[in-house]
Amino acid sequence: MDLFLPESGLVIWMLIAFGIVFLILAKAGWPMIMGAVDKRNKHIADSLHAAEEANASLADIEKRSKEILAETQAEQIKILKESQDMKTQIVEEAKAQARLEAEKIVADARLRIEKEQAEAMDKVKDEVVALSVSIAEKLLQRELDDKQAQSDYIEQLIKNNNRIEA
Repeated sequence: MDLFLPESGLVIWMLIAFGIVFLILAKAGWPMIMGAVDKRNKHIADSLHAAEEANASLADIEKRSKEILAETQAEQIKILKESQDMKTQIVEEAKAQARLEAEKIVADARLRIEKEQAEAMDKVKDEVVALSVSIAEKLLQRELDDKQAQSDYIEQLIKNNNRIEA
Protein backbone atom coordinates (compact mmCIF):
# COMPACT_ATOMS: atom_id res chain seq x y z
CA MET A 1 0.00 0.00 0.00
CA ASP A 2 2.89 2.22 0.03
CA LEU A 3 2.23 3.02 -3.53
CA PHE A 4 -1.01 4.66 -2.71
CA LEU A 5 0.26 6.74 0.17
CA PRO A 6 2.58 9.52 -0.97
CA GLU A 7 5.34 10.83 1.20
CA SER A 8 4.88 14.10 2.93
CA GLY A 9 7.73 15.83 1.00
CA LEU A 10 6.18 14.85 -2.31
CA VAL A 11 2.84 16.24 -1.21
CA ILE A 12 4.48 19.55 -0.25
CA TRP A 13 6.27 19.81 -3.60
CA MET A 14 3.04 18.96 -5.40
CA LEU A 15 1.22 21.67 -3.42
CA ILE A 16 3.97 24.19 -4.26
CA ALA A 17 3.88 23.24 -7.99
CA PHE A 18 0.08 23.43 -7.94
CA GLY A 19 0.22 26.84 -6.27
CA ILE A 20 2.73 28.14 -8.83
CA VAL A 21 0.71 26.84 -11.74
CA PHE A 22 -2.45 28.23 -10.10
CA LEU A 23 -0.86 31.65 -9.64
CA ILE A 24 0.42 31.70 -13.22
CA LEU A 25 -2.96 30.67 -14.53
CA ALA A 26 -4.76 33.14 -12.23
CA LYS A 27 -2.55 36.01 -13.34
CA ALA A 28 -2.13 35.23 -17.07
CA GLY A 29 -4.38 32.39 -18.21
CA TRP A 30 -7.71 32.98 -16.56
CA PRO A 31 -8.09 36.61 -17.67
CA MET A 32 -7.28 35.64 -21.26
CA ILE A 33 -9.65 32.69 -21.17
CA MET A 34 -12.39 34.72 -19.48
CA GLY A 35 -11.81 37.59 -21.95
CA ALA A 36 -12.16 35.19 -24.89
CA VAL A 37 -15.29 33.66 -23.33
CA ASP A 38 -16.77 37.12 -22.69
CA LYS A 39 -15.84 38.22 -26.22
CA ARG A 40 -17.46 35.07 -27.61
CA ASN A 41 -20.59 35.64 -25.47
CA LYS A 42 -20.77 39.24 -26.67
CA HIS A 43 -20.35 38.10 -30.30
CA ILE A 44 -23.11 35.50 -29.85
CA ALA A 45 -25.40 38.10 -28.21
CA ASP A 46 -24.71 40.58 -31.02
CA SER A 47 -25.36 37.89 -33.61
CA LEU A 48 -28.64 36.96 -31.93
CA HIS A 49 -29.64 40.63 -31.80
CA ALA A 50 -28.72 41.08 -35.50
CA ALA A 51 -30.68 37.91 -36.36
CA GLU A 52 -33.73 39.26 -34.50
CA GLU A 53 -33.42 42.57 -36.35
CA ALA A 54 -33.01 40.71 -39.66
CA ASN A 55 -36.11 38.63 -38.89
CA ALA A 56 -38.07 41.77 -38.03
CA SER A 57 -36.79 43.47 -41.18
CA LEU A 58 -37.62 40.38 -43.22
CA ALA A 59 -41.14 40.35 -41.77
CA ASP A 60 -41.54 44.04 -42.68
CA ILE A 61 -40.19 43.39 -46.16
CA GLU A 62 -42.52 40.42 -46.59
CA LYS A 63 -45.48 42.51 -45.38
CA ARG A 64 -44.51 45.35 -47.73
CA SER A 65 -44.05 42.96 -50.65
CA LYS A 66 -47.55 41.56 -50.02
CA GLU A 67 -48.92 45.11 -49.97
CA ILE A 68 -47.07 45.96 -53.18
CA LEU A 69 -48.31 42.74 -54.79
CA ALA A 70 -51.89 43.56 -53.77
CA GLU A 71 -51.50 47.11 -55.13
CA THR A 72 -50.00 45.76 -58.34
CA GLN A 73 -52.85 43.29 -58.77
CA ALA A 74 -55.39 46.05 -58.13
CA GLU A 75 -53.61 48.27 -60.65
CA GLN A 76 -53.51 45.39 -63.15
CA ILE A 77 -57.26 44.82 -62.72
CA LYS A 78 -57.85 48.56 -63.13
CA ILE A 79 -55.72 48.71 -66.29
CA LEU A 80 -57.44 45.65 -67.73
CA LYS A 81 -60.86 47.17 -67.01
CA GLU A 82 -59.80 50.47 -68.57
CA SER A 83 -58.44 48.70 -71.64
CA GLN A 84 -61.66 46.67 -71.94
CA ASP A 85 -63.71 49.88 -71.65
CA MET A 86 -61.46 51.58 -74.19
CA LYS A 87 -61.80 48.61 -76.53
CA THR A 88 -65.59 48.73 -76.21
CA GLN A 89 -65.58 52.47 -76.82
CA ILE A 90 -63.33 52.14 -79.87
CA VAL A 91 -65.52 49.35 -81.27
CA GLU A 92 -68.66 51.45 -80.71
CA GLU A 93 -67.02 54.47 -82.34
CA ALA A 94 -65.91 52.33 -85.28
CA LYS A 95 -69.44 50.95 -85.65
CA ALA A 96 -70.91 54.44 -85.50
CA GLN A 97 -68.36 55.67 -88.04
CA ALA A 98 -69.11 52.69 -90.29
CA ARG A 99 -72.85 53.39 -89.98
CA LEU A 100 -72.27 57.04 -90.92
CA GLU A 101 -70.11 56.03 -93.86
CA ALA A 102 -72.69 53.48 -94.98
CA GLU A 103 -75.49 56.05 -94.71
CA LYS A 104 -73.38 58.54 -96.65
CA ILE A 105 -72.63 55.96 -99.34
CA VAL A 106 -76.32 55.00 -99.56
CA ALA A 107 -77.35 58.69 -99.72
CA ASP A 108 -74.74 59.34 -102.43
CA ALA A 109 -75.95 56.27 -104.32
CA ARG A 110 -79.57 57.44 -104.05
CA LEU A 111 -78.62 60.90 -105.31
CA ARG A 112 -76.66 59.37 -108.15
CA ILE A 113 -79.57 57.05 -109.01
CA GLU A 114 -82.03 59.95 -108.90
CA LYS A 115 -79.71 62.04 -111.06
CA GLU A 116 -79.26 59.18 -113.52
CA GLN A 117 -83.05 58.63 -113.55
CA ALA A 118 -83.60 62.33 -114.25
CA GLU A 119 -80.99 62.24 -117.00
CA ALA A 120 -82.60 59.11 -118.44
CA MET A 121 -86.04 60.73 -118.30
CA ASP A 122 -84.63 63.84 -120.02
CA LYS A 123 -83.08 61.66 -122.70
CA VAL A 124 -86.33 59.74 -123.13
CA LYS A 125 -88.25 63.04 -123.36
CA ASP A 126 -85.74 64.39 -125.87
CA GLU A 127 -86.03 61.21 -127.90
CA VAL A 128 -89.85 61.31 -127.69
CA VAL A 129 -89.83 64.96 -128.76
CA ALA A 130 -87.37 64.23 -131.57
CA LEU A 131 -89.38 61.22 -132.64
CA SER A 132 -92.63 63.23 -132.45
CA VAL A 133 -91.12 66.06 -134.49
CA SER A 134 -89.78 63.55 -137.00
CA ILE A 135 -93.17 61.85 -137.31
CA ALA A 136 -94.96 65.19 -137.54
CA GLU A 137 -92.47 66.34 -140.16
CA LYS A 138 -93.01 63.21 -142.22
CA LEU A 139 -96.79 63.51 -141.90
CA LEU A 140 -96.72 67.14 -142.90
CA GLN A 141 -94.49 66.41 -145.85
CA ARG A 142 -96.87 63.74 -147.05
CA GLU A 143 -99.97 65.90 -146.57
CA LEU A 144 -98.47 69.08 -147.86
CA ASP A 145 -96.81 67.94 -151.03
CA ASP A 146 -98.20 70.74 -152.98
CA LYS A 147 -97.74 74.50 -152.41
CA GLN A 148 -101.43 75.36 -152.12
CA ALA A 149 -102.00 72.84 -149.28
CA GLN A 150 -99.03 74.30 -147.40
CA SER A 151 -100.37 77.84 -147.66
CA ASP A 152 -103.83 76.75 -146.49
CA TYR A 153 -102.36 74.90 -143.55
CA ILE A 154 -100.22 77.92 -142.49
CA GLU A 155 -103.26 80.17 -142.56
CA GLN A 156 -105.20 77.67 -140.46
CA LEU A 157 -102.40 77.59 -137.86
CA ILE A 158 -102.30 81.38 -137.70
CA LYS A 159 -106.07 81.53 -137.13
CA ASN A 160 -105.86 78.86 -134.38
CA ASN A 161 -102.99 80.71 -132.78
CA ASN A 162 -104.98 83.99 -132.78
CA ARG A 163 -107.97 82.24 -131.13
CA ILE A 164 -105.75 80.86 -128.39
CA GLU A 165 -104.25 84.30 -127.64
CA ALA A 166 -107.64 86.00 -127.49
